[in-house]
Amino acid sequence: MLMPEVESLVPGQTFNRRSFVKTALGSAIAAAALPATAQAIKTDFSGLTAGEVTIPSGDFKMPVYRAMPEGKKDLPVVLVVSEIFGVHEYIADVCRRFAKLGYLAIAPELFARQGDPNSFGTIQELQRELIAKVPDQQVMGDLDAAVAWAASNGGNTAKLGITGFCWGGRISWLYAAHSKQVKAAVPWYGRLVGDPTPLQPKSAVELVDRLNAPVLGLYGAKDTGITMEHVEKMKAALAASSNPNAKASHFIVYPEAGHAFHADYRPSYREADARDGWDQCLAWFKQHGVA
Repeated sequence: MLMPEVESLVPGQTFNRRSFVKTALGSAIAAAALPATAQAIKTDFSGLTAGEVTIPSGDFKMPVYRAMPEGKKDLPVVLVVSEIFGVHEYIADVCRRFAKLGYLAIAPELFARQGDPNSFGTIQELQRELIAKVPDQQVMGDLDAAVAWAASNGGNTAKLGITGFCWGGRISWLYAAHSKQVKAAVPWYGRLVGDPTPLQPKSAVELVDRLNAPVLGLYGAKDTGITMEHVEKMKAALAASSNPNAKASHFIVYPEAGHAFHADYRPSYREADARDGWDQCLAWFKQHGVA
């Protein structure tokens, strides 16, 4: 079924499902995530270099949204990993928020090889036709490529952090177990357990012994998908591990929050919890040598 025409967050523009495919990275809310609410935070571009660039990942040219203070170098680097909706306006805005604080923030479009998340009108279709077909190994390689690009484009990758939302939260856990460079990770309501598939063979709870950096998990007690049972299972695995990074990892659970409580463009947004989580994220990065 074709999606009706909708209003973009870009003034004066409207988009239908077909035109979303042609929209620049980070310039509109993804089709499957609509309708957006009026509360969405808008971070300006003043003092920033921000927008889409293309970087090499193997023989693939990967689209990336990056934001950084204009004219600055030797910047701490934060990878920003999207929800299933890809690098749409919300993720780009998060990158600009980090850039305003002195970071080089990079959000790779990690679904680009398999398709365009903006071309799907429903979450179910997007999950089935795109997200399920993205290999974890590919994602880890693409994030490594983003880090390598940052090192040559104003970033100090000795100060590397990662944060991600929902799908990107799970990826943040996995990347902390993959990368020897990352100093700290902050997943927001990322999946912790799950049945293995050939493309996604390990869940986060199975990788605690491999963590190369301490992880701060930000979760909602009323999340019906990632339940408190899952959180408690992960807490137990972290406590039982002999890995010092696992033992240094920590959860903050917001009692009244559900899933996607940081997503300011969605009805799930909880302003107080999102703001506290943001402050906790920044403090975690500072504590562990990213800032």
